[in-house]
Amino acid sequence: MTSPAARTALDLTAGLPVPDLEGFYRDLHRHPELSLREHRTAGKLAGRLRAAGFETSEGVGGTGVAGVLRNGDGPVVLLRADMDALPVKEETGLSYASRADGLMHACGHDLHVTWLAGAAAALAAGRETWSGTLLAVGQPAEETGQGARRMVEDGLYERFPRPDVLLGQHAAPGPAGLYPHAPGLIMSASTDVDIVVHGKGGHGSRPESTVDPVVTAAYLVTRLQTVVSRELAARERAVLTVGRIEAGTRHNIIPSEARIALNLRTQSEAVRERMLAAIRRIARGECLAAGCPREPEVTVGSTFPVTVNDVDTDRRVAAVHAEVFGAGTVFDPGPAMGSEDFPQLAVGSIPYSYWFVTTTPAEVWEQASGDELMEKVQQVPSNHSPRFAPDLATVAPGVRTLVSGALTFLSVA
Repeated sequence: MTSPAARTALDLTAGLPVPDLEGFYRDLHRHPELSLREHRTAGKLAGRLRAAGFETSEGVGGTGVAGVLRNGDGPVVLLRADMDALPVKEETGLSYASRADGLMHACGHDLHVTWLAGAAAALAAGRETWSGTLLAVGQPAEETGQGARRMVEDGLYERFPRPDVLLGQHAAPGPAGLYPHAPGLIMSASTDVDIVVHGKGGHGSRPESTVDPVVTAAYLVTRLQTVVSRELAARERAVLTVGRIEAGTRHNIIPSEARIALNLRTQSEAVRERMLAAIRRIARGECLAAGCPREPEVTVGSTFPVTVNDVDTDRRVAAVHAEVFGAGTVFDPGPAMGSEDFPQLAVGSIPYSYWFVTTTPAEVWEQASGDELMEKVQQVPSNHSPRFAPDLATVAPGVRTLVSGALTFLSVA
């Protein structure tokens, strides 16, 4: 027996204007904008929300968009899409590839905005089938971890109805047509760390008169690889990445400092704190061994929280997705090492469900080597790749996931 939410969702999305939505997506993809500069994208989304009948505000938290559709008594459901692009040079060869030099929607946020616009229009057009309030949020600056917090600090829940539930989704690699859900932990925390190694600069011909920070940084990078492999138990999942190392200006100059940028991925606060303590200890130790004139500077930068779905909320959404798309399309992939700032919208412990929509085109998936799902996932372009190109066939299903998810909580007639 199909639930009222699933039946209504199928009815409301049966006649989606797919060519129009695909055109909207292509336009967004051609014009990517970096975090907190999403002015054009925000304007395009706001225009779609207004046309659907939403009371719409722009400039929330900088470049955020909030649209409200009040439709009688019932719960308040927030649907969120992030809007920012990345400093990645596109290599997809698409006819609608980015026209902005060095910028690309390499994470699928253009698809997220398209899904939100389509879902908002479908739910507004079928408002006689449900009651409650929809809050459609176009969030800026997810990639930098600033957007959700900025919107909340700008009065998102004072200026607009406070939601009873939050719903969000993300494009992901995998054969188009799967909807992974995890009741509980689904995404990891992310922490940026910067290290400055202070040496004593000088001429390359007289290294004995210097303290070379490049050599010290090289030892430090190597030693940092032991934090996960030798200081954490095998059952504790974590990743430490050295994303950048910078030093020097010319071949024959030994510089006075070197800079190292790290990123940590953790799934518990205890592991995160142990890793930070190890990084500080190793940095001090290597600099002491090298005779550096000053202790290293270790600075903790931007941090994304863990994303932990409310179990009951996510199971309800997963159940309706299984009804809409088929039981075999919904599964629990376990927690990913990727990170999100979506949980920062859950002020005061608002329950939420966050899931994935796989978007790899069939021809790309079929050409990938491997027999198992996760083997093939490693072979196809993933988020943040210059070749990441979601299948346009996922435009309508991604709208349907949001519509069915919202109807799971709205009062359906």
